[in-house]
Amino acid sequence: MRFIRITIGLLLLAFSATAQDLASFEKKITVRKLDNGLTVIIMERHDAPVFSYATVVNAGSAQDTPGSTGLAHMFEHEAFKGTDTIGTTDYAAEKAALEQVEKAYAAYDSERRKPVGRDDAKVAQLEKAWKDAIAAAGKYVVPNEYSKIVDRAGGAGMNAFTAPDMTVFFFSMPSNRLELWAYLESERYRNPVFREFYKERDVVTEERRMRTESTPVGRLVEQFLEAAFVAHPYHQPGVGWASDLQTFSATDAAAFFRKYYVPSNMVVALVGDVNTAEAMAMMEKYFGRLPAGPQPEPLRTIEPPQKAERLVILHETSQPYYLEGYHRPAITDPDNATYDVISMLLSNGRTSRLYKSLVRDKRVAAGASGFNGFPGTKYPNLFAFFAVPTPGHTPNDVAEPIHSEIERLKSEDVANDELQSVKTRAKADLIRKLEGNSGLALQLAIYQTRFGDWRELFRSVERIDKVTAQDIRRVAAGVFTPNNRTVGEVESVKGGAK
Repeated sequence: MRFIRITIGLLLLAFSATAQDLASFEKKITVRKLDNGLTVIIMERHDAPVFSYATVVNAGSAQDTPGSTGLAHMFEHEAFKGTDTIGTTDYAAEKAALEQVEKAYAAYDSERRKPVGRDDAKVAQLEKAWKDAIAAAGKYVVPNEYSKIVDRAGGAGMNAFTAPDMTVFFFSMPSNRLELWAYLESERYRNPVFREFYKERDVVTEERRMRTESTPVGRLVEQFLEAAFVAHPYHQPGVGWASDLQTFSATDAAAFFRKYYVPSNMVVALVGDVNTAEAMAMMEKYFGRLPAGPQPEPLRTIEPPQKAERLVILHETSQPYYLEGYHRPAITDPDNATYDVISMLLSNGRTSRLYKSLVRDKRVAAGASGFNGFPGTKYPNLFAFFAVPTPGHTPNDVAEPIHSEIERLKSEDVANDELQSVKTRAKADLIRKLEGNSGLALQLAIYQTRFGDWRELFRSVERIDKVTAQDIRRVAAGVFTPNNRTVGEVESVKGGAK
């Protein structure tokens, strides 16, 4: 216990000594909304001659529509294909060739999807014409030119990801390449070219096969979310349904881009060895060229309250898995900090309740966790539990102790020492998020996007510090009920599904 008190004291001292607090950050951070609606965040940090950025687009797979699931993810791929000046040997000729690709694809797709009167010979002919058009357009492509320019300029960590709630792009560069970065990053939103689209669509199709269709966990998660969300688009797979990946077009992707990639729906955060005045002038010069557009309308569909427990069981020739989830409000809910505390109590390290109960003591699981925000946080989502039974044990063997820990949350006050330890870890987690330029840029952009104010990054920790044992019992009793539960299991069988 003395060691724990010393450790907690040192962490709190470190938190104060490093000045990782809201007041000190407010002095270093400048936020400005450009005339076109783009929000820019700049923070000076002169520890090393580099800077990092994160661009967050407030649109993810939840914005995909039926028949076009996977489109949000497709632009993550297409954003690295270049522009009308990068990635092409002759854009005028390439543009005409790409238009021909779309005309050929529309004709082919229309004929092959006819429910009645389809002419298979004509389908084959139209498919060949489409693929010939793709080959003709491919002659103008300079592969990976965008990435190569960034690499030659000293860029590092270039990547992107698509989540249900957002799409994010990021990398780091030397400080003396700031203007080059501003040009490159703004150009791919100003003049993107959807080249090699169908080649990338095939790549995503293979990604789906590898990550979802070929793994028991992937299949379980997809079926589980489909059961848990009957109305809200959170039930859609981010990678897209297999049939949609074979039908949507570059024309569809361009329409998605025009709707959601508007400046008022984007945040760019810049952190590192930059001068705020100079950097802001760069942002005005390059990002200010992005045409303004209407703010996308919010989603209309709200997931209705769940009235009965739902169960999904997959019979697989694999080890068993267990997954269950409970509907909870969005991240903006006043009780969000309480959900965070519950998650840390259950899952944060070897001292967490689920680890001690299922892994260390009962030895029924190789791993167990309870976590927030599944599959996203912007809209009402799930508090989920996941466990991997050890050999000889079944999903039911891990479900029972998970439910016992849930009942403890409802019936017993969390001890002060345990609660204080969680709160201290939350502060330590904040310190880790703020250490590197890249992580900080990402957090600032995400919190500005989700809450309209980056300061919520710090206020979320302050709210965790105010959570009481009574809050935990109240929230647990209201959410962790059988009628609000969806269960997903993989049961091991011999000669079952492959």
